[in-house]
Amino acid sequence: MQIAVGTFNLNNFFSRFDFRADVSTATASTVKVEERTSFSFEDPSGFKLRTYLGKLVKGKLAAEREQIAERIKRMDLDVLAVREVEDIDTLRQFGRDDLGGLYPHVVLIEGNDPRLIDIGLLSKLPLGGVTSWQHVPDPLNPGERVFSRDLLQVEILSRSRRERLFTLFNSHLKSHFVPFNTPDPIAEQERANELRRRQCATAAEIIAAETRPNSRFLVVGDMNDPPDSLFLEPLAAAPKLNLVFGLAQPQETRPGPGNPPPPSPAWTERFKPTGMPPIYTLMDQVWLSPALATKQTGAFIERRSKVSGDGSDHDPGWVTLDL
Repeated sequence: MQIAVGTFNLNNFFSRFDFRADVSTATASTVKVEERTSFSFEDPSGFKLRTYLGKLVKGKLAAEREQIAERIKRMDLDVLAVREVEDIDTLRQFGRDDLGGLYPHVVLIEGNDPRLIDIGLLSKLPLGGVTSWQHVPDPLNPGERVFSRDLLQVEILSRSRRERLFTLFNSHLKSHFVPFNTPDPIAEQERANELRRRQCATAAEIIAAETRPNSRFLVVGDMNDPPDSLFLEPLAAAPKLNLVFGLAQPQETRPGPGNPPPPSPAWTERFKPTGMPPIYTLMDQVWLSPALATKQTGAFIERRSKVSGDGSDHDPGWVTLDL
C-alpha cells in the first residue's frame, strides 16, 4: 500500500471572520428587508478580539486560502501535518469548504503560542490516539513550557482500523524572529537558538520513551533551521532514535522561481536580506524512523510559482511509503 505523508506551514492561517464583510459575495435575493440589526461591543464577554502585540489579527485572504487549497489538492496526500492555524474550527471549515471534504479526519489542539498559531493534521486515514506534549516544562526554566507551540503525537491507522500504520510527531520549533525593540538582538537570537536546542532534546526524550527501536514513526514540522544545524542535532542525531532524513534529495513539482534560480531543489523557505542574495533553507522537514526509512519510495516538494510564495511563504514537502 502506497501512502504519502507531508508537512506544510500554512502561514498565519486565521479564520476569515472579523468585523468587516464583503457585500459583493452575498447571494442575490428578492426578499425585502424589513428590519435592521445593530451590534454592540460594550460588553467584553460578548466578543473576543484577536490581537497580537497590540494589533488586530486579520483573517487569511481569500485568494491565499484558494492558493493553499489548490496546492493541497494537487498533492493529494494521505496525511498532511500543518501548522500556523488559528484553531480547530478554522481547520475544519477549510477542510470542508475549500478542500471539499478531502480529509475526513482533522486534528488540532490549542497550543502555547501567543500569536494564536497552532499545530494540526489532516488525514484520509483513520486516527487513533492523539497526545499533546505542550505542558512539558523547560529544563532550563521549569516554570515555563519548553515548546513554543506544541509537540503533537498522532497515531495513523489502517483503513480497517485494525492496525497502527505509524505514529506521527508534528512540531513547530522556536523561530528566529527577534522583536525590533529588543535591547540586545544578538543575545535574543542566541536565546532563541538555545531554546530550539532544548526543544529538540526534549522531543528526542519524549519520542524515545513513546517508541521502540523497531517502531514506525515520523517526525515532521517547521524546524526553523536547516537539517544539519547544530541546534537540531539533539533530535536529528539522537542515538536512541537513529532518524533518517526523508527530504535529502527531493524532486520538485516545478523548477524554483527566481533569477538566478535556487542552487538546489532542497529548500522550502526563501529569505531575502536587504542588499544581499536570497537565502534558501529546508526549514520544513520529514524525518523517518529506521523501520520506516526502508519503506520510503520517494521525496517531493510542491514548488511555488512566485518567489514570495503561493498562499504561504513555505513550500510543502512529502514522502511516499510502501507499507
